[in-house]
Parts: sequence; C-alpha cells; structure tokens
Amino acid sequence: MEKVVILDFGGQYNQLIARRVRACGVYCEVKHHTTPLDALQAMEPIGIILTGGPNSVYDPAAPQIDPGVFALGVPVLGICYGCQLLAHSLGGRVVPAAGEAAREYGKTETYFDTGCRLFHGLPETGVSWMSHGDYMEKVPEGFTLAAHSGACPNVAIADEARGFYGVQFHPEVSHTENGTKMLHNFLFEVCGAKGEWSMGDYRANAVSQLREKIGDGKVLLALSGGVDSSVAAALLAEAVGEQLTCVFVDHGLMRKNEGDEVEAAFSQWKARFIRVNAGERFLKKLAGVTEPEEKRRIVGEEFIRVFEEEAKKLGHVDFLAQGTIYPDVIESGAGDAAVIKSHHNVGGLPDQVDFREIVEPLRLLFKDEVRQLGLELGLPAQFVFRQPFPGPGLAIRIIGEVTKEKADMLREADAIFRAGLAEAGLDRETDQYFAVLTNTRSVGVMGDGRTYDYTLALRAVTTSDFMTAGWARLPYDLLDQVSTKIVNQVPGINRVVYDITSKPPATVEWE
Repeated sequence: MEKVVILDFGGQYNQLIARRVRACGVYCEVKHHTTPLDALQAMEPIGIILTGGPNSVYDPAAPQIDPGVFALGVPVLGICYGCQLLAHSLGGRVVPAAGEAAREYGKTETYFDTGCRLFHGLPETGVSWMSHGDYMEKVPEGFTLAAHSGACPNVAIADEARGFYGVQFHPEVSHTENGTKMLHNFLFEVCGAKGEWSMGDYRANAVSQLREKIGDGKVLLALSGGVDSSVAAALLAEAVGEQLTCVFVDHGLMRKNEGDEVEAAFSQWKARFIRVNAGERFLKKLAGVTEPEEKRRIVGEEFIRVFEEEAKKLGHVDFLAQGTIYPDVIESGAGDAAVIKSHHNVGGLPDQVDFREIVEPLRLLFKDEVRQLGLELGLPAQFVFRQPFPGPGLAIRIIGEVTKEKADMLREADAIFRAGLAEAGLDRETDQYFAVLTNTRSVGVMGDGRTYDYTLALRAVTTSDFMTAGWARLPYDLLDQVSTKIVNQVPGINRVVYDITSKPPATVEWE
C-alpha cells in the first residue's frame, strides 16, 4: 500500500497534515523525527513531509534530521520549520529575521509561481497562513524561489529535479487558501500517488492488526457511549468477538438520562456489557478540587482503578481498550509538542496499570474519520453522530469545585440547550454544543426579589477535525428562547452568556 511518512518536529498543527493527506485518499503515518533512517526506508514511502515546530534550526538544541533522508530518492516537502530545516540541511542558511522584514504571522497575501508543480493549477495570488520569525538568508544550491510575499522573497522554494519543496506557511490549516490543493499536487503530481486508500482499507488493516496483537487474550473496553468508544467497540467486536467485554462506568457526571440510554442501547449487542454505578466514588475523589488538570488526572486514574477491579471480577484480562483519537493525543502533548490539556485517557493515565497493554485502535484517526469508520462498520446513526462528550464528563464543564448539586444544575441546563438546537433543526449542522457552569455568581432579580446565582455559558462550534473550530452563529431568537427556559426552569442560574471564541485561541471545552 502506498504511503507517505510525516516526520513530526513538534508543531501543534502537525497532525492536520495527516488529516489532509488521508482526505486525498493517500495513507500516511506520523513518525517522530528521531525515527531511524533504516526504519523509514523499510516503510517504502512515496514521499516524506517535514512538519512545523517551535524551534529555530540554527539553535544547537533544535531537532535535526538524518541527512540520509534526502538520499532516499523520494520527494520531500518541508512545512514552516520543515522548510527551514530542509534549507539548513542542504547547504542553505537560516537566520533570525531582522525587524519586520521577512517576519510574518497570520494571514498573508502571497504570490505563487504556478509553473512550479506544487502550485500548478492554483491562482497566482492567495492568502496563506504564516507563523515564522526566521529567514532563509541563502537557499540551497539547485533550488529556485517559487513563491513570495511583500516581506519575504522566499516564501516557497523548489528543487523540481529532486522533488524537494519547502513552504514557510502552513498549507494544512483552513486559513491558507488552496492549501489542500497544494498538498494534493505534492501527493499526485510530485509523488505519483494513486489515491487508492479508503476507510474500508483502514478497517481491514485495523482488524488484522488487532487480531495479531490480541491473539487469544481477553479485552476490557472502557465504554462511554460516545462515538469514539462506540466505534472502538464495534471494531474490536469484529476483530475478537466474545473475547471483548464492554464496561460502562457511570461516574455520576453524565448528561441527563445518558447512563440509562447507553445501557439500553449496548445491552442489545452481542458483546458483554457491564454497567458500574460509581457516582459517589468519583465525586468524593473530586471534592475540593478546582484545578482542571488535576480533575482530569483524578478522573483518569479512578477510571483505571474501576476497570482493574472489574477485570479481576471477570478473571484474567490482558488488554484495556480505549477510544483514544488523534486530537486527544495531540492536545495531551506528543513528542516535542506542548501540552494543551491532558485528556483523561492519555495524559490522565496513572503510571502503573494492571493490564499487559493498552489497545487504542482509533489513535490515528480524527473525529470525522471515526464517524466514517463507524458507518463503514454498520453502526446506527444515533451512535455515529452522537454529540461528543469528554471522558471526565461534567467535571470539566463545571468551573471550580465539582458537587452533585452543581452537576444536577448543569445537567438540566445542558438538556434544555441541546433540545433547543434539535427542535430548531441545527443539531446536525453544529458539530459540538454544550453548557458550562461557570464559577461566577452575579446579582439578578426574579419575582421582585434579589438573586445571587450562577452564570451559565453556552458553547457551540463548527469544525471538520476538532483541531480548529469556529463559533457557531446560532440565531438570536433561539438563544433567547433557550436562555429564558434555563433561568426560569433551573434553580441556581440567573444569567446566561454565549461563547463567541474560536479555536484557537480557545479550545472547544473550557477546561
């Protein structure tokens, strides 16, 4: 199977490159930049992409690359840091940009040489997303300038003979006009890709790999009822059948009626289903805790302890399975990347777990790809398009200390908001929406009396991959209707606000 290797140098948007490549029908794998040359060669890639990163290539401590990569005889595309590393490694010179000249951040008008294969068929001008404070003072021998901006003459460089290209901007982000087309040109016009990879291929490969890894071992799946764990359950059921037991831990921080809904749905499956009601246990552990990362750590560890206990009841269990997906891994810090927030099933795991290994069959998939796989596996739409819900549940949608009273309050308000979007027919047009109980209390007046109650924040976003997201432009009439119902029907809330912040700079969740 043809594949592209993406060498990761620690940038926060690196996995978006993988998402874009796979969307073009070409399989790819992300590898750390320290992956040995012989291992890369053994993968027989048709092309290599060097990602962005936070470092400067001339810094002695900056991550470098084995120069043998450029002798493998396959095309190479360097993006941002990867572009400068390409130049630095092949005899060019990269220096700090002087003043405003050559330093560029954000949306930048860019001019392209459409005779270059990378930009073939594109408009000669367009907006690209820049983020670089260094400057290629000298480009390597054999390279020509393929794009420029008002401040930088070498926005893109190309050695067409060897198939080596570098761009100072980020084609993988949606802010870059025609960015996906540029990656498509690299894959098909430069690397000669056929674009034959599909989700059906991923399913077949994943099932085969799971059977090989698990053998005759027993698997315990951490089932939340959300799309990720549901798809993981379906994939594992196809791979190992009765060797799988699904354990649903109701930590008392689920959405309204969700525990009962999950039990009703999954109890009809052939896989063994166990529900553990552990609400009091989790709330006791969270008592007095206000720091978000600590909440995630506590919930993550307690999940593992519950699963270990259930595994002992079942007898010997070899593997713990989770519905971890790519954004979970990225935001929890992968390789040299910074930690945005530790996800309970990644950065929140304790150091010691009582299982031979953790199995994460969706670890390399983005949310929309998980949904595609769910449909491929024949899952009902109610599971495939279920609203995303974080593992720690309402614990990270309650700002400050978590109590049962606050959780009950938030459950009711969240249910009103979600019902409002469904009634308006906007539930499938908005990719994620939920309520957050803030730790802010303010004065209000209800029934001619003074109140001093909580402020509730509503959040709704649109996104294709959950790596970037825009706030949803919900109708004012809908927001008015929902707000009125919440303050009238949910005691303890007297003010409702709507979050109009995109990701970045914010994240989808508040904590």
